[in-house]
Amino acid sequence: MPPIPDGAVVIDGEHITLVGPRSEVLARGEFRNIEVVDFGRAAILPGLVNVHSHLELTLMRGFLEDLAFREWIVKLTRTKYEQLTDADLRASAMLGAAEAIRAGITTIADTGDTAAAFEALLASGLRGIAYREVFGPDPAAANVSLEDLKRKVSEMREHETRLVRVGVSPHAPYTVGSDLFRFVARFAIRESLDMCIHAAESESERQLLLTGEGDFARGLADRGIPWSVPGLSTVEYLQGLGVLDASPLLVHCVRVDGKDLELIRQSGSRIAHCPKSNAKLGHGVAPLDQMQATGVSVGLGTDSVASNNRCDLIDEASFCCLLHRSRLRDFTRPTSSDMLRLMTLGGAEALGLQGAIGSLEAGKQADVIAIDLSQTHNLPTHDPGAAILFSSQASDVVMTMRGGRVLFEAGELKTLDESALKHAAIDALGRMT
Repeated sequence: MPPIPDGAVVIDGEHITLVGPRSEVLARGEFRNIEVVDFGRAAILPGLVNVHSHLELTLMRGFLEDLAFREWIVKLTRTKYEQLTDADLRASAMLGAAEAIRAGITTIADTGDTAAAFEALLASGLRGIAYREVFGPDPAAANVSLEDLKRKVSEMREHETRLVRVGVSPHAPYTVGSDLFRFVARFAIRESLDMCIHAAESESERQLLLTGEGDFARGLADRGIPWSVPGLSTVEYLQGLGVLDASPLLVHCVRVDGKDLELIRQSGSRIAHCPKSNAKLGHGVAPLDQMQATGVSVGLGTDSVASNNRCDLIDEASFCCLLHRSRLRDFTRPTSSDMLRLMTLGGAEALGLQGAIGSLEAGKQADVIAIDLSQTHNLPTHDPGAAILFSSQASDVVMTMRGGRVLFEAGELKTLDESALKHAAIDALGRMT
């Protein structure tokens, strides 16, 4: 809906109780003696929803520059497993959570193959889903990989809360065999676990599935892992395996066509759109307009800072808008309102959380942020939506609240020791080559 000039949001405990013009709110008798926090010339809006990140990879910001995709993955994997400690990964995830909170992000859907991001979500006060990754392209190891995933998920679910849930993530078609995909999908359905998959991201992935050629195909062959070429698109392949029965969150979907999108829509699957990561790695531009026209639920994700360099959904939305206007050669779409929705209610819908978050409405959780519009780069403010999208930045966020709990205000994080995390990040640099 249009912005409310001189507006106010009334919060009682964890919930929003009223949204409207400030004068009307304060005129009501029951609100005469409540505490008033005035952010001055600022925009108050729902907490931002980041539908795809890898918080445990925050230490790899700027570490994997200008590499071919498979080389990028190989270096990431080698560094993570051979050089970084568990403590490094925990500090990495905590640092990423701190960055997200400062940027006005209140909900994160994170993917990782350690519990570091799950622990960071719990410690930081963020809302979110921690998808535990599983890998295993070798069909001979599918059962072992599944049992290992079950054990890890069981351990995490002992600490699950109503704010932070656990999901599963069979990583991608080039790292997960067909049997393991089937096993994990059935497990997710049986245990009511949300599922996330990197899908239709790159040319190498497309070649692997359609022709059995390319970097990923050569990588499997070098390891002696058998691969039966399905001759299908990624989405068709997943549909044939029964994976779409679990209505997964599909990340990237750069290489999808109308048939793929219809399969996604029919299955109730959702898409995480990560435009900056897709562009930086040279994968291309996902057809956001076609996704939305088909009726697929789409949210906006930053991906990891290893491929984006910033966990900043405002910057992501601005880039997204300009990218698609350029691709479509259309200055009218997407609009600033479209993008504000994509990074709030659209993200909530993509995660199935639209009943609780994503908009400023009475009865919803008080996930609320304030963005300062008084600085030079935001003045004059003719249109607050355009100001947020095209001239604001993460550093303009002056307050981040999740469920009525203030996580960040007046330049200070309330739940994490930012100084200690910075020192831990610098210390880890000596172990990374």
